[in-house]
Amino acid sequence: MSNYKWSTPEQLRSLLCEVVSWDSISHTEGERRFPFKLQQKLLENDYFKEHPDYLSLHEADFGRHLVTALYKHPEATETVVLISHFDTVQTEEYGDLEGLAFHPELLTKELLKRKSDLNEEAQIDLESGEFLFGRGTMDMKMGLVLHMSTIEKAISEEWPINLVLVTVPDEEVNSSGMRAAVKVLVALRNQYKLSYKLFLNGEPSLTQKPGDENYYIYSGTIGKIMPAALFYGKETHVGEPLKGMTANYIASFMTQLMEWNPLFCESDRGESTPLPVSLQQKDLKLQYSTQTPYRAVALYNVFMMKRTAQDIMNLFEQVALEAANRCNESYKTICALAGIKPIGEVKVIRYQELLEYAKKKLNPEQVEKLLNDVFANGEWDEREKSLRAADELLIRCPELAPAMVLLFAPPYYPAVNSSENALIKESIQLVKNAALKDFGMEVQQIHYFNGLCDLSYVNYQDASDGWTTFEQNTPTWGSVYTIPFQEMSELQAPVLNVGPFGKDPHQITERVHVKSAFLETPKLIENLIKNLYAAKATL
Repeated sequence: MSNYKWSTPEQLRSLLCEVVSWDSISHTEGERRFPFKLQQKLLENDYFKEHPDYLSLHEADFGRHLVTALYKHPEATETVVLISHFDTVQTEEYGDLEGLAFHPELLTKELLKRKSDLNEEAQIDLESGEFLFGRGTMDMKMGLVLHMSTIEKAISEEWPINLVLVTVPDEEVNSSGMRAAVKVLVALRNQYKLSYKLFLNGEPSLTQKPGDENYYIYSGTIGKIMPAALFYGKETHVGEPLKGMTANYIASFMTQLMEWNPLFCESDRGESTPLPVSLQQKDLKLQYSTQTPYRAVALYNVFMMKRTAQDIMNLFEQVALEAANRCNESYKTICALAGIKPIGEVKVIRYQELLEYAKKKLNPEQVEKLLNDVFANGEWDEREKSLRAADELLIRCPELAPAMVLLFAPPYYPAVNSSENALIKESIQLVKNAALKDFGMEVQQIHYFNGLCDLSYVNYQDASDGWTTFEQNTPTWGSVYTIPFQEMSELQAPVLNVGPFGKDPHQITERVHVKSAFLETPKLIENLIKNLYAAKATL
């Protein structure tokens, strides 16, 4: 074992603390520096000095890069892809301990002095000495560290199977790192004649409820999509309210029907998607005045299992038509009581319909300039740009108002599931048997990882071309935001997620279980991959 640097529990703990110390909060300079530090770390293994082409940085966006490290056995074609992300969420919640957020050993010791500030479960875990606290310890730099250890073992022991370690930025925001990695993985496959056998992610085992101590592995990942709406009424003075219609009034009917609507709930294999909620609702007035707000927007979070973007837009439109009908009926009643004529009826329009209408009314060149001006705004993120694009068009087509414009805003995570795949069934049983035999530990399978992960961008299957509805109704599509659907569909191999047990991602009490991270999960991953080629050798 003397040649191994990342193998023993002590070595893995040290490596994790080093990697966590390279702060890499999404959209910061630390995230941009991280892949270069990781590249230097991987170069400590002579294999990558001898094969420099196997270790590469690839551009994602905004000066960020993803890293790929290939272990290529001279006679193997079958390949396991090890997927992780290295960005983390922010650390403001640590307060005066923020300076220790990326130093797990120091933070854990300091939290012991302040344990009364933590919830009861976190206190118990802290006092047990069985957890290491810190931002990124569980989500998900331990997953990356496990993959570094795995590829080191494969190199040293010359495993007769290929491994591709790929670790990406931006998973916590838009997954632009993984979306860029898809094309890289297709290129690597073609360049080195690889045959992808398994996409193995290392996201942590998440608790299903407070106090949950079970260890889970995942044979798929839940999908997420964000239907959004622009509400456009008619402006008026507050002294003459019925001469107009506020956008907030229209929006209230839609949000009332979207929040917790069971129409969007899916169930599969005994698991269900969380109900939809609104993630944002606001009017677009930039300053206070006595003019009523006549433009407003809202974002809604919808999880998916088997549905496509087309399915969700159809359901969203169904809800919007009901909301518009209720709004119109309520408004007519108010106008009748006041003895005035209504200004009109709220209509429901898809973004693609608005876009075509605007191109005919104005001209395609003018519309393109309007949209490009929106997309060039450095103050707005992808979601704001999507909403503002619809707003710019409808401002110039007020004859369509009052109206709800339906669209999609980024990001979009397709659901992926490999529960029925024979290799996955065999692999899960192997992990369960090994965990019980070696550690006396029970492993449970979950069919959909419920924390969202980068596995959404591999093994894409959609016979109905349901993604075209997403392309047509996402204003930022093709300029600010894209998804490589074609390349994703080329990466046809089953998915599995095996990672360390931890608790409280994105909280001050984020922590990883020491034994799970440094002893149990490394062995489970090693057994899993060795079985892939051992089974073949016995045929």
